[in-house]
Amino acid sequence: MSATLLIVLVTVLVSWRAFGDPRLLDRLLLWPPALARNRQYERLLTYGFVHADWAHLLFNMITLWSFGSTVERVFAGWIGTAGFVLFYLSAIVVAILPTYLAHQRDPNYRSLGASGGVSAVLFAAILFDPWSTLIIFPIPLPVPAFLFAVLYVGYSLWMDRRGQGNVNHSAHLWGAAYGVLFTLLLQPAVGAHFLRRLLG
Repeated sequence: MSATLLIVLVTVLVSWRAFGDPRLLDRLLLWPPALARNRQYERLLTYGFVHADWAHLLFNMITLWSFGSTVERVFAGWIGTAGFVLFYLSAIVVAILPTYLAHQRDPNYRSLGASGGVSAVLFAAILFDPWSTLIIFPIPLPVPAFLFAVLYVGYSLWMDRRGQGNVNHSAHLWGAAYGVLFTLLLQPAVGAHFLRRLLG
C-alpha cells in the first residue's frame, strides 16, 4: 500500500468518525486557546485529519490521491517513503502556523481540513510537470497546471485579504509555498527542470 493511499484512508476514517462525534471533532480541530491553556500542541497537526463535511473531505482527498502518488514516487527516490510522509505532515503544521499566530487569542476561531498539506503536494507536483492538465470542479474544464497555480495563488491572496467566508485561504497559500520551497531545497535542479518544461 502506498503512503498516499494510507494517508487518504486514515484521513477519511478520522473525518468520518468526527462527523458523528462532535466531541471528537472539537478535540482535534485547531482551536487556538487550547494550545495556550491546555498545551494541546498536537492540534497543529490533528486539524488536518478532520473536515467540515463530505464535500470538503472528498475534494481534498481526491486531489491528494491524484497528485500524491507522483510526488511520493519522486520523493521516495530522494528521502524515502517516510520522508514523503514527514513532508506531508510538516506541511499541515507549517500551513497553519500563520493562522494560529494571527488568532492565538481568539476564542471564537476554529480551523480544520487537510488543504494546507494537499496544497503542498499539489504545488510540488506542478514543479515536476507544469503542463499537466487539471480539471477544475464543478466546471469540467482542463487547465494547464502552471496556469492553475497562478490563478490559485491570486484567488487565495484576494480572498485572504477580504477576510470573508469560512475557508482558510492563508493555509492554502502557506501550504503551496511550503511545497515549492521544500522541493527546491531538497533538489534545487527541479527549478531548472520546471523552467525547461514550462518554456520548452
